[in-house]
Amino acid sequence: MIAVSLFGWCAGQAALAETFRLENPSDSVVGVPFYFKARNKDTLLDIARQNNLGYADMRQANPDIDIWVPGDGTEVMVPSLFVLPNVPHEGIVINRAEKRLYYFPPEDPGEVRIYTISVGKDAMGTPLGNFKVIEKRKDPTWTPGPNVRAMHAARGDILPAVVPPGPDNPLGRYAMRLSNPDYLIHGTSMPWGLGMEVSGGCIRMYPEGVEELFGLVNVDTPVAIIDQPYKVGWRGNDLYLEVQTGEKSETKSARNVIPEAVANAEGVVIDWKAVERAVEEDSGVPQVVGHRSGSGNGSYLPMIF
Repeated sequence: MIAVSLFGWCAGQAALAETFRLENPSDSVVGVPFYFKARNKDTLLDIARQNNLGYADMRQANPDIDIWVPGDGTEVMVPSLFVLPNVPHEGIVINRAEKRLYYFPPEDPGEVRIYTISVGKDAMGTPLGNFKVIEKRKDPTWTPGPNVRAMHAARGDILPAVVPPGPDNPLGRYAMRLSNPDYLIHGTSMPWGLGMEVSGGCIRMYPEGVEELFGLVNVDTPVAIIDQPYKVGWRGNDLYLEVQTGEKSETKSARNVIPEAVANAEGVVIDWKAVERAVEEDSGVPQVVGHRSGSGNGSYLPMIF
């Protein structure tokens, strides 16, 4: 059984973390997806920010809905269901593939806070590996690196050597430097780009989210940056698969998505057609693809708000 505490479900609230508590340590799926009836003034990006989700989340989960004008009364899927990454659950874990940051508080091993992020694009991608936070700074200055300045100059945008704190600073009001000092976890002056590959390699967060995380994280907090477009996890007796390949050109065979240790485990029944569907849809929403034999088959149905 999982008791779930959620913040940010209702439209109108700020993009703070979605906070979950795992009562069963063997489970690794949290949250419940739901439908929200869009109002006339809403865009999918509005709904995303109100629920600490990003562009890719809403685009993948709602492929047939206009991102700018969903339409008054349109039922929009809010995909607030997550498979936790398959790495040690400590400190900060950043999954580049799904553009999401997980924070596991050291004083409460049963809790996880989940934030939407943006990551680096193309050759300026966010690096993979194990790091730690080495510095925290409020109201930071921004010193754009040579690659960033060259990229902007190619578009006729000449950047100053140093950008002071203020509303035009792309780092926002809070920044945390990693042990690879070229990379930061920081806020942004352009929050509508969250959930995309748009940064110069740093990890961008919503202003509200980074302020919250800044207050929780200490210097020396470990940071693992991974790339897991396919995540598998249990909730009770149901096995979930989350697919987050987005626009990547290479897609694995469905048979290679489920780890052998899971597929061949005694008492586990895999629905391979459901696996194929999940891989083909690439919706970013975890799908039930198996169960423990004798347990029946069930899933969490989306709610309508």
